[in-house]
This record gives sequence, C-alpha cells and structure tokens, in this order.
Amino acid sequence: MTPEDLILNQIKISKSPFVKVAGSDIDGILRGKYLDKSKFESSIEKGLGFCSVIFGWDSGDVAYDNVKFTGNHTGYPDIGAVPDVSTFRIIPWEYNVPFFLMDFVNNDGSPLPVCPRQLLKKVIKKCRDNGYDPVMGMEFEWYNYSENNKTLIEKRFNNLEPLSNGMFGYSLLRTSQNSEFMNSLAELQGFGVPLEGLHTETGPGVYEAAIRFSTALESADRAILFKHSTKEIASLQGILASFMAKPFQHLPGCSGHMHQNLNCIKTNKNLFYNPEDPKGEHGMTEIFKSFLAGQLLLLPEFLPFFAPTINSYKRLVDGYWAPTTPTWGYDNRTVAIRIIKGGKATRSEFRVTGSDVNPYIAIAASFAAGLYGVINKLELKTPPIVGNSYDLYKKGMVTRLPRSLAESTELLSKSSVAREYLGDDFIDHFVETRRWEYRQFNHQVHKWELERYLEII
Repeated sequence: MTPEDLILNQIKISKSPFVKVAGSDIDGILRGKYLDKSKFESSIEKGLGFCSVIFGWDSGDVAYDNVKFTGNHTGYPDIGAVPDVSTFRIIPWEYNVPFFLMDFVNNDGSPLPVCPRQLLKKVIKKCRDNGYDPVMGMEFEWYNYSENNKTLIEKRFNNLEPLSNGMFGYSLLRTSQNSEFMNSLAELQGFGVPLEGLHTETGPGVYEAAIRFSTALESADRAILFKHSTKEIASLQGILASFMAKPFQHLPGCSGHMHQNLNCIKTNKNLFYNPEDPKGEHGMTEIFKSFLAGQLLLLPEFLPFFAPTINSYKRLVDGYWAPTTPTWGYDNRTVAIRIIKGGKATRSEFRVTGSDVNPYIAIAASFAAGLYGVINKLELKTPPIVGNSYDLYKKGMVTRLPRSLAESTELLSKSSVAREYLGDDFIDHFVETRRWEYRQFNHQVHKWELERYLEII
C-alpha cells in the first residue's frame, strides 16, 4: 500500500464522520470546512471547489474593490482546492477529527499564483533547482487574555484582563499558575507541531514558543497551524490568544522570528557553516554572506511581507526589542538579522517578522531575497553591528526601515526582484490588498484624534 492508501484507510476507520480541510488566505488566516468522508476521498482525486472570495476579501470579510483576481467583475467563481495528503493530522482537542491542509489551484490544476502556500512552493523549487534546500524554524510571541469573543465586543477591545499580571519573562511562577494552559499546549505535539520550548515573555500574559526546525514548507505548515491551534486550545479554557504585533503602545510587541539556513541537496550539510573555509569569518561561508547580503539589500522593499499590517509598524520602534534598520550582527538582538554561531547549527535569526505575519509569505520572501544574493554572489559589504543599532541610526550611520505600511507597499510595488522571484500576479494582488488595508485605516476617525482635537481645535 502507498502512504496515500494508508492515510485514506485511517480516514475510513476514523470514528469522526467528518474530515476538516483548510488553506491560507492572504492574511495567514486558515479558511476551511468540514467534509463528509466520501466527499473528502473524492477531493483527493478531483479536488473541490472553494469560492474565490477567500482571496477577494480582507481579514474582516470585507470585499476588496481594487483587486483583479476576483470580485463583482468576475462574479466570484469557484477556484480549485486540493488537500495535501502529506499534511495529514489528527486534532487531539477536537474529538480526533482528521485534518488536512490544502493548496489552491487554477481550473486546469496549475498552481494558483495568489495562493501563499503555492508561492512558498515556487520559491523552494527555485532554491532546489540551484542545489539548495531551505531549512528553518519559527518562534512566536503572543498575548493571552482571560476573555472571549463576547467579552471582547462588550468591552469594545478596552480594559482587557491579561492571563497574568506584570512584566515577568521566563517566569516559572506564572507558568505554574497557568499549568493547565501550558499542558494543553503540549497537545500540539500530537498534532504534528512539535515545540522545542515554551515560556513566558516580558509583558502581561505574554508567552513565547519555539517550533522545532524542519524544511521550509513543513515549517510554514507548522507555523500557521500553531497560530490557529493555539487560539482553539486557548478558547477551550476561556482564554483569548492574540498574535497582533503591538497591542499596546507602552508594552513590547510580539515577534515571529525565523531561524534559517540552506542545506546542500546532495549531502544535506549546512551550507552556512564550513570550519575548513579559510575565508569563513566566525564559521560563515561565502554562501552565507551572500544570502545575508541579499536579505539586507532587499529588506526595505520586501518589508510588507514581514510587516503586513498597519499595526506591524507600531512594533518596529527603537528600543522595544524589534529592529528598525537593515543591519546584522553576531548574537545581537538590536539588529534585523542576528547571526548565531553554533557549528553545524550555524544559522541566521531573521528578527524583522512579527507574530502577525502569514508564515508562507514571510518564509517565501525571506528565502527569495537570500537566494537572490547567493545566485548573484553579492558581497556582504556592511560590517556586523556591535552594540546598540538604534544609536547608530540616530547618529545617521545606518538607514531606517520604512515607517508605515503605505511607504513600504509603494516600495514593493516597484521591486523588480520581487516580481522576478515571486511573480507579477502575486505581487500585483498582494500590493493591492496592502493598499486596501491602509486605505481602510486612513478613512477611520480614531480615539486619539477625538481626544486631541474635539474640544481644543
């Protein structure tokens, strides 16, 4: 029997009457449905239809008025969706319902250009065509509140009760006080999302998890499932888990750091580390240096992939454990890319991404930028930053990353490298969704404006 046959047999003997399937939209939200077993089995061969609106609306289900892919002008036809059998999982906290991730396709079965998972597959293929296998692992920080969807609306998103009080990072006391939640998150191991570490971060009710490294696609699958599953597990205990990048002005934001390297396809060895390389500075190979040079060069114009919301840029401020400049350094947490010297585990930690990213898009863009540097043998001309990178920016010694989604999106729209490596169709669609996002923000009257202008002006 083939692996596919074995999985289908497990579905048949499952006590669950349904199979759960889901795929990522542009914002990294899983959109899916429950399927009858016979319908699911048919979808493996023939696929199934999903309304194209999942790429035609924003995170609040409000339809875009500026994208070409779908809308009133197309009548919102169906697009194809094909479950990826290799992503088979059982949901331990939901009556052991079988679960699969999906890829979205065109009517002829070809990859849908605006599908984030297909985008990552495209970049992985380009890496592998050049002899490289992208490998990585993600970390996420997130806030937890003793709230639910109902209380959130009743309180109008104000005065939320955190799961625990105080700025208490790496706290054994806080994790012990919430041991039921901690132990419930351990169920992710049985869902194919293995965690290497879990602890509190500084901030009221803030946790951080490190997901075990794997290939780029598997890591992206784990990352998006971690975010979604954490929300589900938390809600079962009366907890609201939030991956918003910066919920409060005077508290640290939430990161989504990416640990990355390239392996050789033939030998499976880490190409970022070679102890016998006489030119290898601190164990860094020339490939590693070029990879890093590509990421640093393209970071300003690729920034919307790593900071995709209005709120993302509230996290990227000086002094709050988030980078504001396209800089790098050895074991330096004030720069954009931190180099970790660990022998065979030598890697980069891409620190720009927040917890609000779409993992598929962020991983695809970061490896595309690095691959651009490797293919073009870019030189790493900027020296490693020692000490506080924020001070160097204030002194005018390094440049500042774009300060808003509007600014960075317009840079992306003109990026020839983004179009070459990620495709015109995806870039055109993604750019318009980000323009829509900041247009919605600009039309709102915010509390700050009322407090500042209503009486005095």
